[in-house]
Amino acid sequence: MKLDWSSIEKKWRERWIAEKQFETNPNNKKKKFITVAYPYPNSPQHIGHGRTYTLADVHARFYRMKGFNVLFPMAFHYTGTPILGMAKRIESEDKEIINNLKEVYGVPEESIKEFVEPVKIADYFHEEIKTGMIEMGYSIDWRREFTTIDPVYSKFIEWQINTLKEKKLIIQGSHPVGWCPKDQNPVSQHDTLGDVEPDFTEYILIKFRLDDYVIPTATLRPETIFGVVNLWINPEITYKKVTVDDEKWLVSKECAHKLEFMDKKVTYDGEIKGSELIGKHVTVPHRNESIPILHASFVESETGTGIVMSVPAHAPFDYQALEDIKKSGKIEPELIAKIKEIKPVSIIETEGYGENPAKETVEKLGITNQNDPKLEEATKEIYGKEFYGGKLRANTEKFSGIKVAYAKDTIKEWLIENKYADILLELTNTPVRCRCGTECVVKVLNNQWFLNYKDKNWKKIATKCFDSMNILPNEIKSEFNYVIGWLRERACARQHGLGTKLPWDKEWIVESLSDSVIYMAYYTLSKFVNDKTITADYLSREFFDFIFLNKGDITKVSEITKIPKETISNIKKEFEYFYPVDSRHSGRDLVPNHLTFFVLNHVAIFPEEKWPREIVVNGSVLMNGSKMSKSMGNIIPLRKAIRDYGADPIRLAIIISAELLQDADFNMESVSGIQNKLELFYDECIKNENDTVEPLEAEDKWILSRTQILVSQVTTAIEKMRLREALHDILFAFESDLSWYHKRTKAKNRKDTAKIMHQINSIRVAMLSPFAPHTSEELWEKLGHSGFVSMSDWPEFSQEHVDATSIQSEELLKETINDIANILKVTKMSPKKITIYTADSFKSKVYHSILEKIMKGQTNMGVIMKELIANQDTVNVKKIPDFVQKTIKDILSEPTEIRQTKIKSGNFDEKNFLVKELTELGKKEFNVEIQIFSETDSDIYDPKGKAKHARPFKPAILIE
Repeated sequence: MKLDWSSIEKKWRERWIAEKQFETNPNNKKKKFITVAYPYPNSPQHIGHGRTYTLADVHARFYRMKGFNVLFPMAFHYTGTPILGMAKRIESEDKEIINNLKEVYGVPEESIKEFVEPVKIADYFHEEIKTGMIEMGYSIDWRREFTTIDPVYSKFIEWQINTLKEKKLIIQGSHPVGWCPKDQNPVSQHDTLGDVEPDFTEYILIKFRLDDYVIPTATLRPETIFGVVNLWINPEITYKKVTVDDEKWLVSKECAHKLEFMDKKVTYDGEIKGSELIGKHVTVPHRNESIPILHASFVESETGTGIVMSVPAHAPFDYQALEDIKKSGKIEPELIAKIKEIKPVSIIETEGYGENPAKETVEKLGITNQNDPKLEEATKEIYGKEFYGGKLRANTEKFSGIKVAYAKDTIKEWLIENKYADILLELTNTPVRCRCGTECVVKVLNNQWFLNYKDKNWKKIATKCFDSMNILPNEIKSEFNYVIGWLRERACARQHGLGTKLPWDKEWIVESLSDSVIYMAYYTLSKFVNDKTITADYLSREFFDFIFLNKGDITKVSEITKIPKETISNIKKEFEYFYPVDSRHSGRDLVPNHLTFFVLNHVAIFPEEKWPREIVVNGSVLMNGSKMSKSMGNIIPLRKAIRDYGADPIRLAIIISAELLQDADFNMESVSGIQNKLELFYDECIKNENDTVEPLEAEDKWILSRTQILVSQVTTAIEKMRLREALHDILFAFESDLSWYHKRTKAKNRKDTAKIMHQINSIRVAMLSPFAPHTSEELWEKLGHSGFVSMSDWPEFSQEHVDATSIQSEELLKETINDIANILKVTKMSPKKITIYTADSFKSKVYHSILEKIMKGQTNMGVIMKELIANQDTVNVKKIPDFVQKTIKDILSEPTEIRQTKIKSGNFDEKNFLVKELTELGKKEFNVEIQIFSETDSDIYDPKGKAKHARPFKPAILIE
């Protein structure tokens, strides 16, 4: 039947709210504190956002049913520049953003007019997101809701920042940051369009000289200065003459712009065409040797300085460019003569290469000109092998013998110390744009406040935490280790945006990622803030020290804060009960920043017993195979999707589309398919009444055993956050078992299975509850159960209720039916008679003896045969060696769990079982009588001598 999703979901949301279903306080149960990254309210949530929150909600609902006291709270991140940048764009009547708000998100025009005020934006989308979360059925304790500009939260952030500064983990100095030139602010992931984390590369600028000018060339490999034979300039580029501090430089226009942010004084003196520099000679800084400037089309003005040094022995681009010039004939004869005199200088010795690795690789790959894309492949191959396996040759002077992997920093320091080089920092993942639309750069900030994430001891403690905690999925753990390795100083303050003032310097505001790393602890306070038990008026660091770090005296804290001691004690108990965070959910894009900072700041502030215990990381969501973006028109606001399709179908479609770390490919066809599946399941549940059936027949014992196995599989999958697998098992994979069960009962014309189906469907509905909570509540009620399914006990697996014999016997029946069907398919026969032959008791005894030996690890045919012959009960096996060989093969081809089931089932009478269960079923399947014999029956019908081929669990079949 077609379900009215809106009515069902509204009904159960209202009941949950009326019963305060998800509000939780400390009690005597074990607790689970599950949190998910709080949203920025600068737009409504769309389908992509729904994934992370839905996964976390399933996790919370599962553990609530497992008997835990689960706290699952939510807050809203107002601080930072995203909302500020958005307000500026609206104030300037930016058509793109205004059209998106109207057309994509359906924001009324009167609301958009108010969006020139940043907090109005946040407040509007705060309510929009919250309503969407409620409509999605998230089991959130809304009493703990807060925003990051609440006065008490600001006090909490002041305490955090002061604590880190006292531990000397916040430092002041000059460090590089991503920077918006327009807003004059550092930028991080949440400040940029597309949520891109600015990442930068350090180039070493080698200073060659041309008359009075420095010609700086950017390189990532300063050791190659010993192999330079010429410079490359693009004749199509116009270069800028600039004074950098006290030196005259020639660089590209883009480089000059970047240098302005490198803590250098840059003035512009004029320009010169690249073509005018071709053929001139520059002096190599460390050896007073003159080398020519030549032209090359691969040189780009946007990268480095727009001038490149040439190392043709080790750089395939350089080698090929020289070869191209020699062949071109478009250059002055006297310069051609000088070019032909240029000889590559080999400076790195690497196993597998000779004197000129670049030449060898270019020729191997068949490269014929400098525009060949295979040059990139050649470069990666050489650089990789030289970096990890190369060492510097004797012509590198005092650096001779140093491994290339260790040479960079040593030679960089030598070059800078001797004023042969400088530093240029450049964004690696360009272009990165601030939310105001401006392209970002790297800026060296002076007297800025930084979190010193470069501190080795801090990294060591954080690594200890990562090593001890559970990371799901496990393969993401290496990414955290990588981030900890490269992490350096990070700006923790800015001068614009919403947020908490820096306690010791009110000109600065705490940066938005820095104020969102330990806020999970604040959830234990926020309900007391919301009911006005705590106000910001008298809060001091003594209060937070006492609550979070168990420091100080409660009497003194009470005197300072004007909060009664009993109240302070209750607040502290709340924190002590719920902390630490048991599971932290977030998207993969937050691994390089928030999730790593979350651990770093926790280990810096809290004692070890309060460190987080688990991080769960999920991939993103694609829409019809493409990344979601407004420009592609494939963003679907979450609330619109709920209105059109229902919350539960959306939840299930999100979960079923991919496992945890995979990118989920979402499409509306899958939502329609899920709707149909839930409606069929609904129909199946409501047609079975809870009557009685006695005694249980073979197929009843089997389906109930399979249901127990389903419970075990689903429980394990959810515990490991393999939610797609769990949902697939509940809704889809189990259908094949039910299909077989219905086939069996139909063959017997049974009408007494309603109780069995009611029992099975009740278990399935309970396990479906974390995934599709509204539909499950409705079905739970229809099945006649009292209370909420979301508060019922999770189905417990019971080994006692798994009947190994019924599982094995039913598998035998299924396989026999399938074997007959396959024979008929291949032979295209119309059977008149089917005869089945089961193995005798001797073969069965031998089979189980072999099975036991294999389960103990013995698989050698010779050894097994020898042991069987040595046993008086199985000595006659020497007459049927082929049987032993085939039996070993049969057993080894099966999964371990099937072998274990056969061990538990022991010997059972295959003939009697098949006589009882196969006869009627086979007749309905194949419309023919089926006879069944044991191979040793005295009255056996065996005209073709098939019986001797029977093996345990492999009956022989004769079709006539």
